Amino acid sequence: AEKLAERERYYRSMLFNLHEDILVIDRDYCIIDINNTALQSLGLERAAVVGQKCYEISHGLDSPCHENGEHCALKEVFNTAQPCNCRHLHTKSDGTHVHIDILMSPLKDDDGLVTHVIEASRDITDIIQMQAALLESEQKFRAIFEHMAPGCCQDEIVYKDGQAVDYRILDVNPAYERLTGITRAQAVGALASELYGTGAAPNIELYARVDATGEPAMFEAFYPPTGKHLHILASRIAPGRFCTLFSDITERKSAEEERERLLSAIEQAGEMVVITDCDGNIRFVNPAFTQTTGYTREDAVGRNPRILKSGKQDHAFYRDLWQTITSGRTWEGRMVNKRKDGTLYTEDATISPVCDDTGRILNYVAVKRDVTEHLKLEAQLLQAQKMESVGRLAGGVAHDYNNMLTVILGHSELALSRVKRDQPLHADLTEIHAAARRSSKITRQLLAFARKQTIAPKVLDLNETVGGMIQMLHRLIGENIDLLWKPGASCRPVWMDPSQIDQILANLCVNARDAISGVGKIIIETSEATFDEAYCADHPGFAPGEYVLLSVSDNGCGMDKATLDNIFEPFYTTKTAGQGTGLGLATVYGIVKQNNGFINVYSEPGSGTTILIYLPPHTGCLEHAEGVDTPDMPTGRGETILVVEDEPAIRELTQQMLEALGYKVLVAGIPSEALHLANAHAGDISLLLADVVMPEMDGRELAHQILAVRPEVKTLFMSGYTANVIAHRGVLDDGVDFIQKPFSMVDLAAKIKAVLDA
Repeated sequence: AEKLAERERYYRSMLFNLHEDILVIDRDYCIIDINNTALQSLGLERAAVVGQKCYEISHGLDSPCHENGEHCALKEVFNTAQPCNCRHLHTKSDGTHVHIDILMSPLKDDDGLVTHVIEASRDITDIIQMQAALLESEQKFRAIFEHMAPGCCQDEIVYKDGQAVDYRILDVNPAYERLTGITRAQAVGALASELYGTGAAPNIELYARVDATGEPAMFEAFYPPTGKHLHILASRIAPGRFCTLFSDITERKSAEEERERLLSAIEQAGEMVVITDCDGNIRFVNPAFTQTTGYTREDAVGRNPRILKSGKQDHAFYRDLWQTITSGRTWEGRMVNKRKDGTLYTEDATISPVCDDTGRILNYVAVKRDVTEHLKLEAQLLQAQKMESVGRLAGGVAHDYNNMLTVILGHSELALSRVKRDQPLHADLTEIHAAARRSSKITRQLLAFARKQTIAPKVLDLNETVGGMIQMLHRLIGENIDLLWKPGASCRPVWMDPSQIDQILANLCVNARDAISGVGKIIIETSEATFDEAYCADHPGFAPGEYVLLSVSDNGCGMDKATLDNIFEPFYTTKTAGQGTGLGLATVYGIVKQNNGFINVYSEPGSGTTILIYLPPHTGCLEHAEGVDTPDMPTGRGETILVVEDEPAIRELTQQMLEALGYKVLVAGIPSEALHLANAHAGDISLLLADVVMPEMDGRELAHQILAVRPEVKTLFMSGYTANVIAHRGVLDDGVDFIQKPFSMVDLAAKIKAVLDA
């Protein structure tokens, strides 16, 4: 009995010190015992509880022991002798409600009858609230998951032997279905490799890294079936499990690609692009800007475009520009700016404001084009057009003008031969003859400038040719000017008409002489020069290669830039009226260009002038220059000459000159008449002197037909037309004799003598 009592005390102590509420209820539903924890929960004293009916202590419709006994869980335990678990909402004495979880266990006597029920209860209000909150959270998450705009997918990674091998789809939302075209039924439970094919492989490693570090990962992917670019954010929500968000960035990618294309176009554009902020400070420049100005992007960004100011535009120019663009309009114009190295360049610019939707100006964009070289080429084209215009004019009048000069020269010479020197008329005729000679020189200069003069090029040693002229040039420039001749040690030959060298040096030395006041010096030099691609890129009109150089320098007054810009203009001269025709340097320019050469001029006021002429070298046998002495007037020995000339005045004059020189003359106005004379004439015909351009047929064809009848006849052609008109007729070919109108009696006599004696 004592041991039994001790055991009872032991179990009672253990039971009544549990943290759960413990009540012992008999078959009459009376509480016969209660532990301290239950008393604290009820807020009652033991005396107020023990002996009371349990339904008087517990309140609420869901109490396990109702007074009416309906659905009484306690009654069921007494009747069935089976434990029962239930919950009810208990109202405490302070009026608060708590959720109670109750476990009722039966106590049986030796006969198996349930005599008491032990009721163990605990407050699960916090658990119920947590469950409710969890349910609410889950419902909210599900609602968000289902309705969120980004596609959402829950995944779990699949490991094999500790290695990530794939990942499985656990759930997807409708947005995912719309983005990918994969339905929830297809996705849930499927492996990524089954859904995405090879596109899943890179993501497996990424998911493994997210799983290992817990750090979210973002990446982009292209999903070919839909043609969409997707932005993907993978976050770990539990070990091995992830929530992945998908966003459609196709439009953004297209915009980025378009931006990249535009930026690439801007970066590669030949035009300069400059973007400034509203205050005009540079925010962006493209490579073309760097190439043109010499300022790097680092040099320019953050600075004002004023770094390019050259001083060539006034304040009003920039004020107008700024007022135009700040008012929201586009400005277009041309300006001269300065590079980083100080050199100037000309640009065409378009500057436009960039506005937002409200019209507020955000930036200014300038698109600029360096037109410096274009302007130079334009000036060269204008010069070429001027030359062509003068050339057409010269070519158009040369024939008639040369014919008239031939008549004047010829008749004045004939008249001079018939008038004694002491007669007053002789002086007048001499002046007429001199004026005609000067006029013919002007014609030749015009044709030389226009590159249409008739030439007979030869392979020349430039040193030998120039050296043969030095004495004549001494007489030309006068005794007060020193003429220094410095031939180069080894100059290759050139292919050129010797008379053109004469023209070049005579014109340059006369100009140098006129630029020197009092005593001075002129230096003529020859050497060789080579131009590379880089030099020619900076000197428009020049071509790379090797050249023979002929230079003429003086220490005269020099020229300013305005004069230098016009020195090759026909009829441009700085000399006083009557002192120059303005054709000297134009003639030199034309001759040099006609021979595929280049010319450079260096001059400054007070520092003299140097003119450099570059001629292409020629590989061939040298033809040594002959003397330049004026020949005597040789006469004939009665030889018969057939003259064919459609211009009556020239025909009659030529007949008179030839007869005066001792020749017999047959004259014809047209080729058919000449053929008749050739067939009908009984005696020999030594020479055919024929105009090149005539009615019926040209002079070359006439010569062929006459030679078929009289093979012994020699031929001399004459013409007042320019070289481009007669060249294709074959009369300028090697071995063909030709005399250019206007010619004097002396010229004609010498030429005929040379042809007959050949």
